[in-house]
Amino acid sequence: SFPARRARRKEDKMAAPRSEGFPALAPGAAPYGNFPHYSRFHPPEGRVRLLPPGLLQRLFPVAARPLLGLDVGCNSGELSVALYRHLLGLSEGEGSRNQPEAGQDLNLLCCDIDAALIERAQHCSPFPASISFAQLDIMDSGAREPFLSSHLRRFGRATFDIGFCMSVTMWIHLNHGDSGLVAFLAFLASLCKYLLVEPQPWKCYRAAARRLRKLGRNDFDHFRSLAINGDMADRITEILTKDCAMDLVCCFGSTSWDRSLLLFKAKGLNPEGREPSEQCC
Repeated sequence: SFPARRARRKEDKMAAPRSEGFPALAPGAAPYGNFPHYSRFHPPEGRVRLLPPGLLQRLFPVAARPLLGLDVGCNSGELSVALYRHLLGLSEGEGSRNQPEAGQDLNLLCCDIDAALIERAQHCSPFPASISFAQLDIMDSGAREPFLSSHLRRFGRATFDIGFCMSVTMWIHLNHGDSGLVAFLAFLASLCKYLLVEPQPWKCYRAAARRLRKLGRNDFDHFRSLAINGDMADRITEILTKDCAMDLVCCFGSTSWDRSLLLFKAKGLNPEGREPSEQCC
């Protein structure tokens, strides 16, 4: 972790909904995507139902356990927990007390920019031994590098087995511009063997900017200057495959709110020697 004083400064700077005095439920009051009740609008089931059963075993038939996962932009953790349950084949009522072996298969580190959301996630997690939540600005290299490296060292690893980036890319893009988006994707690609990405389509960018204006605020700093635009699933796929040494394994389909689930893997990673389409789709 990092010093409490630095964490408080970061919270004051980044947790915009409270520090700027916006109504708690106003959508535009979450300029970093840190909506207080996000799962009510986009329930976790809409994503996890698209993922095939047994996915982890197909991707990692012989890898050391526990597998290490990283969920960037986890909000208050509902989707993180749903992904964890689905990937391990656990039913809704099962928690760590009656499934102690679950933590031996997957350890999931979840981070978000909003300290209040992380506090809620920590309080509600049914798997405290195998899912950890931390407040972290993933774009702050001075904070992320030592924090994530420390976590990996605990397990004797250099990388995460799988990363999750679920409806996060737009917020990185709007707040950090084209270069920020590319740097973010490159960082995740360098850190994860597999990466599951759910990009927001371009219409979501326009809607986010519109909500901000309705609250009397200016546009996002970078919105009108973004050269990476249009079909964002295609653009993000292009960045990851051409610039970040990853291959597209497959698309698991789209949610009812028109967002694709795309699975990428680091180039050269193919433990069973089969074609990617045979591994997981």
